[in-house]
Amino acid sequence: MRFTLTTWNINSVRLRIDLVAAFLKEQQPDVLCLQETKCPDDAFPLKRFKQLGYEHIALNGQKGYHGVAVISKIPFVARDIRIFCDNLDSRHISVSLGTGDNDPPLVLHNFYVPAGGDVADPELNPKFKHKLSFLDEMKACEPLHPSGDARHILVGDLNVAPHEHDVWSHKQLLKVVSHTPVECEKLLAVLRAGNWVDVARDRIPLSEKIYTWWSYRAADWTVGDRGRRLDHIWVSEALRTRVTDFKILRNARSWERPSDHVPVTVTMEL
Repeated sequence: MRFTLTTWNINSVRLRIDLVAAFLKEQQPDVLCLQETKCPDDAFPLKRFKQLGYEHIALNGQKGYHGVAVISKIPFVARDIRIFCDNLDSRHISVSLGTGDNDPPLVLHNFYVPAGGDVADPELNPKFKHKLSFLDEMKACEPLHPSGDARHILVGDLNVAPHEHDVWSHKQLLKVVSHTPVECEKLLAVLRAGNWVDVARDRIPLSEKIYTWWSYRAADWTVGDRGRRLDHIWVSEALRTRVTDFKILRNARSWERPSDHVPVTVTMEL
C-alpha cells in the first residue's frame, strides 16, 4: 500500500482554507497533519475537507492560538490527546490508522511544540522554560518510545532546528531561540529516547542545508534564503526501510497570503 502523509503549520486553518484545499486537490496525500490551526473544534471547516474526500478528522483546537488536527482519507481505529506540562493548550493529537488486516495499526502523533518566545533564558523567559519542560516530557513519554515492529510516525512543528545546516547561519543563530544548544540537545534526546528516525536527515546529508520555515519579517523570503528546519517527520525503526520519498514544497512560501511554514511530505510503502 502506497501511503503519503503531509505535515504543515498552516498558521490559521480558516484564514488559509483555500490554500489547503488547493494543496489537497493537487497533491492528494492520504493524511494531512496541521499545526497552529488557531480554531476551536466547533468552528473547524469540516465540511470543506469532507467535500475534498477527507472524511476522517481528529481535532484538538482552541480559539486564537495553537491547535492541531489530523485530516485523513483512511479511517481511525483510535485517537488520543496527551497533555504536557499540565497545560490544556492544544499541542498534541494522535490517531491510529487501520491499513491492513494483518498489520499492526499505524500510530501517528501530531505535535505543535511551544515556540519559546524571544529570550533564550528560562530564568528570564517563562515561555522558554515551558518549551524546555515540554521537550523533557516528550522524552519521558512512554507512548513515544516505539519498539520492535511498532509502526509509529511523529510529525509536526517541533520548533527546533537541531543541526548546523538546519538554519541559514549556525554561528549567528546559536543564541536565537529554536537553535540554541540546549534546545537542540533536548530535541535530539527525544529522538534518541524513542529510537526515532529523522526522515529528512536519513535521506539528505547533514552537510546540506534544508529549511521549512522563513520569517514574515523578510520582505522577500528568497533573498538570502534565511530559513530554518522547524517541521519534522520521524518514523519508528520498523518503518525506516518503508520510506520511498520525502519532499519539502518550498514554493508554497510564495503563495498568496502564505503560512511562514511550507508543507513537508513523506511517502511510504506499507
